[in-house]
Amino acid sequence: MTSTARPFLNRRLAEFGTTIFAEMSALAAATGAINLGQGFPDTDGPEEVREAAVRALRDGRGNQYPPGPGVPELRTAIADHQLRRYGVSFDPDTEVLVTAGATEAIAATLLALLEPGDEVVALEPYYDSYAACIAMAGATRVPVTLRPDPEQARFRLDLDELRDAVTGRTRLLLINTPHNPTGTVLTREELTAIAELAVERDLLVVTDEVYEHLVFDEAEHVPLATLPGMRERTVTIGSSGKTFSFTGWKVGWVTASPGLVTAVRSAKQFLTYVSSGPFQYAVAEALALPDSYFADFRADMRVKRDLLAAGLADAGFAVFRPAGTYFVTTDIRPLGESDGFAFCRSLPERAGVVAIPNAVFYDHREEGAPFVRFAFCKRVSVLEEAATRLKALAG
Repeated sequence: MTSTARPFLNRRLAEFGTTIFAEMSALAAATGAINLGQGFPDTDGPEEVREAAVRALRDGRGNQYPPGPGVPELRTAIADHQLRRYGVSFDPDTEVLVTAGATEAIAATLLALLEPGDEVVALEPYYDSYAACIAMAGATRVPVTLRPDPEQARFRLDLDELRDAVTGRTRLLLINTPHNPTGTVLTREELTAIAELAVERDLLVVTDEVYEHLVFDEAEHVPLATLPGMRERTVTIGSSGKTFSFTGWKVGWVTASPGLVTAVRSAKQFLTYVSSGPFQYAVAEALALPDSYFADFRADMRVKRDLLAAGLADAGFAVFRPAGTYFVTTDIRPLGESDGFAFCRSLPERAGVVAIPNAVFYDHREEGAPFVRFAFCKRVSVLEEAATRLKALAG
């Protein structure tokens, strides 16, 4: 008697296996290579913020289930931050929702707002959870590709292509700025055009702004919710991990109009329900840090960006200098390479460094094939050693 085993993974997730981050981090551990692949700092954030978490633990705040929407202190701090930084007002009781990091915020938002058959227009390349969450919601992703501009050393959005991607089945636009992995920061003019399109076609917009405090040089972070017609149709996603270097705490949030927050909460409550109790109190204090903290943090990352970008250029890469985030995208073709996957899998042995092939962030894998991403959220000494090791490629 024979039987045919059914695959355990449902067909919506069949294309998603172990993430490239797990694979490359395991390769780093196995080879002793410097891990510039996954985007996490190798030092902790401000001591006063860590002590705030310790104090919350000792005082018994958050050791049991916190309120479903998040502790009031953090929701108020998030609303104050949005008002102070961007001049946009949110009611902490009805328009702010705390999540288990930005990843849960993305999942809960897309599960709450999408129906099977809806289309989601997203900027490609994109964070890998976008594709998985769209699939779990039964919707269809429609990528609009950011394409390299070698003369400007940046990736650009074609606004005509974005407009053409919107159909009668489009439910929402999924926007990420500052953009991971390319480091592009969408300009006010680009964001204004996106806002006008959303209003014209009556679209929802989900905007991932977790790198809002990591913009460099002349770049400006403009929250979409601040633009005309966007306050009521935009779900803004933020996170403490990238700004305060406590990525393991997993404290993120959603800000939006009451109806949208209620919808997202309906999905979120069946994912984690609540999380990160004591850390929520600490992040509330972190968000109230003086402006000097954010300026110093940005300046420190700019130094690290410049150090790694120079090292990569010396090694022979074509470097796209990021205007935001803590990632540098490079082109490996000047090194005589064209396959980012093969290059990254061999790099630990060749140079003792781990990176991520950008192709994993593309539906159109051929578009991302020659691009490789490096993280610079590491100690200066680590980046200097990585640059030294990468010089082996120049020969």
